[in-house]
Amino acid sequence: MSNDAPASARQPVRAATAAFAGTTIEWYDFFIYSTASALVFPQLFFPSSDPNVSLMISLATFGVGFFARPLGGFFFGHLGDRLGRKKALIATLLLMGLSTSAIGVLPTYAQVGIWAPVMLVALRICQGISVGGEWGGAVLMAGEHAPEGRRTWYASFAQLGSPAAVLLSMGIFALVSRASGDSFAVWGWRIPFLLSLILLVIGMAIRLGVNESPEFTAASESKKLARFPIAEAFRQATWPILFTMLAFTIGTAGFYFTNTFLISYTTRTLGLDRAVILDCLAMVAIVQFLGQLSAARIAERIGDSRFLLAASALAMLAPYPMFLLVELKTTTGIVAGVSIATLCASGFYAVIAGYASKVFPVEVRYSSISASYQLGGAIFGGFTPMIGVALSASYPGQWFPLAIFYSVLAGFSFLGVLLLAMAGFATKTKTDGVAVVNAAPAHAAVAR
Repeated sequence: MSNDAPASARQPVRAATAAFAGTTIEWYDFFIYSTASALVFPQLFFPSSDPNVSLMISLATFGVGFFARPLGGFFFGHLGDRLGRKKALIATLLLMGLSTSAIGVLPTYAQVGIWAPVMLVALRICQGISVGGEWGGAVLMAGEHAPEGRRTWYASFAQLGSPAAVLLSMGIFALVSRASGDSFAVWGWRIPFLLSLILLVIGMAIRLGVNESPEFTAASESKKLARFPIAEAFRQATWPILFTMLAFTIGTAGFYFTNTFLISYTTRTLGLDRAVILDCLAMVAIVQFLGQLSAARIAERIGDSRFLLAASALAMLAPYPMFLLVELKTTTGIVAGVSIATLCASGFYAVIAGYASKVFPVEVRYSSISASYQLGGAIFGGFTPMIGVALSASYPGQWFPLAIFYSVLAGFSFLGVLLLAMAGFATKTKTDGVAVVNAAPAHAAVAR
């Protein structure tokens, strides 16, 4: 007993560390595709006489990953609610690492014709399925291991994987693009994808050292597990799933606006060098990382709902100073402008994970939170870069329509949190100073 106690006491920290490492690797793999889809894939896999057509098709394949994410959320959510969070997370990491490294050895359109984009899209679907199952499990492993009243803080470590992955992906792309020079489009772009194999080994070593979630273990031992979790989730919690899906919008779509569409906008519309915008976004990722840590702490003090409403309201205002500063075309202006929008959206992103995990009962929690996040990501995140390009083409040289679009995305999140807070399911708990939404009153005891 004495030997087990210290190990058990260390599990919350191990779970948070594993969630951070796992999501960093998963998002790194997912993000390097988004960067490549804006920089090199249009020419290599989707050549056309019109560069705008090539870019739109390339960004459409980027969006394919989002539409695959709900499939991953449903499939791995079922596994996670039936067999355990840990088994599902090991499978998602393997799938992501292998599919991403395979992209690094794909032949181009010039070499094999139409089979090149077909294989690229197939591997992108695998990436989407993987990250669709990863996110919910990582959040729950960290949150369900957390000490009483600390779920928001511990779950936020899964969210830290996003800015860390941006730093890693942008940094590697910046180094590779400089080192390979004119050969970047020939072989340089492949290196970030091949590095995924090394990250896979590291991630597996960390993840295998974490015990199964204690809340899932307790539910399993008491035979409270649902036979068909995703069906049961939608039966019990249709409205909370829809409200939570809406709430996730700015955390997902806002990121792809600034880290995918903005790469294209600044290089094509403003004429900036590719390396400049990658360096700027890497600096913004540092701001995002520190901002997310601060946001989780603040939310624990003032309450999750109150913080999320404030963050999404500020996010609606953020794109206007962002574009004014980006239009200066200076490193300082770009970093400052994007940081303003990022601090609002990423602060929201840091806190929404723990908040959402409190919405649903443990026996369908993996399925419910994955469905909410991944369906929202497919609808709002997947289309964001394409809509941005379309608006930019329709209103050449004008940023105001783009800013309005961003404000609408933030408004969706504000509405989602407001509906959750006002819903008849809401009850006060120790873990949230304002309200926690339970999927059904009968399950209030198991929703911490």
